[in-house]
Amino acid sequence: MIIALVNRNPTQAEFERFRLILSTYQDGSGQQALKDGRTLPGWRDFERSVAAAFGGIAQENKFIFDVLIPDTKWKGISFGISCKMRRTLNDTKRKGRVTLELSNSSGKFWNRLAEKEIHHQNYRETPLKVAQALLTQENEWHAEVGLERGGQVDLSGSFYLALSWNLQGEYQLFKFALDLPSPSSLTWDFPSVVRNSIEQAGRRLRGQDEVGTLFEWYGESGGQLKYYPLVENALWKSDIFTLEPLPADWNEKHGIVKKARDYFPELWDALG
Repeated sequence: MIIALVNRNPTQAEFERFRLILSTYQDGSGQQALKDGRTLPGWRDFERSVAAAFGGIAQENKFIFDVLIPDTKWKGISFGISCKMRRTLNDTKRKGRVTLELSNSSGKFWNRLAEKEIHHQNYRETPLKVAQALLTQENEWHAEVGLERGGQVDLSGSFYLALSWNLQGEYQLFKFALDLPSPSSLTWDFPSVVRNSIEQAGRRLRGQDEVGTLFEWYGESGGQLKYYPLVENALWKSDIFTLEPLPADWNEKHGIVKKARDYFPELWDALG
């Protein structure tokens, strides 16, 4: 069966439904607070909007995929969406790359490295081996829930979905393949840094393709594994869009207090 986002691009109407749902999180229910009582959607709101707009189920937990879209042909089988949201749209415009934080599971990454006898004292000596271990772990997390391992996620139709935005109120969606580039096809190093005019050994693992940085890993400061695919390599991308402005009387007629009144009228009225 043909499913929006999974194996075909969303129609204009389907995308507009997503945009309008995402826009509702300006009413005080969004994760990011503004000074006037309004809010902006955060990463969890993004996941819920994707699920609501495209017939999926937001997982709301630590599952490897954030949204599952049921296969309409095979019962019990779903396609996974790994949702990533970052305030990096201005960087994307400037560099032509999208920022995806793949994982910040520092402990699990170091455990994987320990299996290769790589530890804090020697990891900067073998950047390629570190990269191979990290990307293997990332791929392994997906494989563990895939059909071939007895899971219920069809990885062939699963993907990363990134929402980039900026403080100017612009947003853009990007879809990228789940398969990551082979570490051996990239150049890896730990670039040195200069502090107080003194050059010091760096702790940031960098993986470069022919035109720039594709991966970064901050093993000793949060453990974030970041991925910067080129915009031109996206499987699909939306136009840049903005959230639909709330009506002037949004707080009175549509805000979270109004929601409470509508959901629980008898209990609310009893408050006096």
